[in-house]
Amino acid sequence: MRPYLILKLLAIHLVVIGFAMAIVWLAIDTLAAGYFVTLMEKYGISPEPAHAMFVDAVHRYLLWASLGAVALAVVLSFVLMRRVLAPLSRMTVTTREIAAGNFGVRVPAETGDEVGQLARAFNRMAASLEDIERLRRDLMIDVAHELRTPLTNMRGYLEALNDGVIPPSADTIALLQDETLRLVQLVEDVLQLARADAARSRLTLEPLDLGALIREAFAALAPVFARRAITVRLDMPESPVVLALDRRHMSRILRNLGDNAARYSPSGGDVKVSLEATPERACIRVVNTAPHLVARDLPLIFERFYRGEKSRSRDHGGAGIGLAIVKELMEAHGGRVAADRHDDRLTIRLELPRTRP
Repeated sequence: MRPYLILKLLAIHLVVIGFAMAIVWLAIDTLAAGYFVTLMEKYGISPEPAHAMFVDAVHRYLLWASLGAVALAVVLSFVLMRRVLAPLSRMTVTTREIAAGNFGVRVPAETGDEVGQLARAFNRMAASLEDIERLRRDLMIDVAHELRTPLTNMRGYLEALNDGVIPPSADTIALLQDETLRLVQLVEDVLQLARADAARSRLTLEPLDLGALIREAFAALAPVFARRAITVRLDMPESPVVLALDRRHMSRILRNLGDNAARYSPSGGDVKVSLEATPERACIRVVNTAPHLVARDLPLIFERFYRGEKSRSRDHGGAGIGLAIVKELMEAHGGRVAADRHDDRLTIRLELPRTRP
């Protein structure tokens, strides 16, 4: 590819040189030679032999100058253009490496011109592909890890039942049913996460009262909070906070936040949900007690399959996908999420741009 491009650039140079030669040649033959003859006649000198010598000398020097220009164009094309096109050649090699699965390769970006900008943009694309591949591998590993435990438990009990080691009983069947439901819930969570990834281009926006959506979501979770004796306090503004939202996805965000607070708050604890609005944005805060969470967990709680429970115990349920779905759907709405911890209390903050619906 590179020699062919160099030849095309050289051809452009030769066309320019040839055009310049033709213009100068015609100018000499039509204008300069005529001025020379007029000048010779003015001083009484025979113009014939001098005119021929003048034209021949000018043509000869013009040809030599043209040959020198062609040689210089060839040298510059093959020397300078090779330097200019070297990053493009490296990009070709790097593209083959990425296609083969080596996402860690990069193109040197040593200049600040357009080629250097292209190299930096190419490196950003390669870094994004590397991150996507890493997330894909992590997702496969995490899903396999989450599936292995319930499947191992089910296999063990089924083998024991088949061998007659344990008798079939209501407790054994209930345990197998619980493990089956856990698998079903995991598959549903992964499906919801995939839908959240695709939500950016599938939002159906309509003007909705965000405060009303919060009340509806936490009212639906009231039995869950009641079973654990958790007090829920809602601090909503009196006037409606209307934003352009996707009802289904926003309800999913709020349900996941409430479910997360219910699962990880201690029994007898409390959860506070507040909504603040300015002309530019709306901010939702969900505050609950989280004694098992430490500061280093905060940057990771929105990652897929991450849980603050270091033992990865299933006592609280869930596969660590709920807050990852919250993050994806918030970003689909143009919002952002953050988490903070102070005095054993976790604050999850959601900010949405307040655009005119």
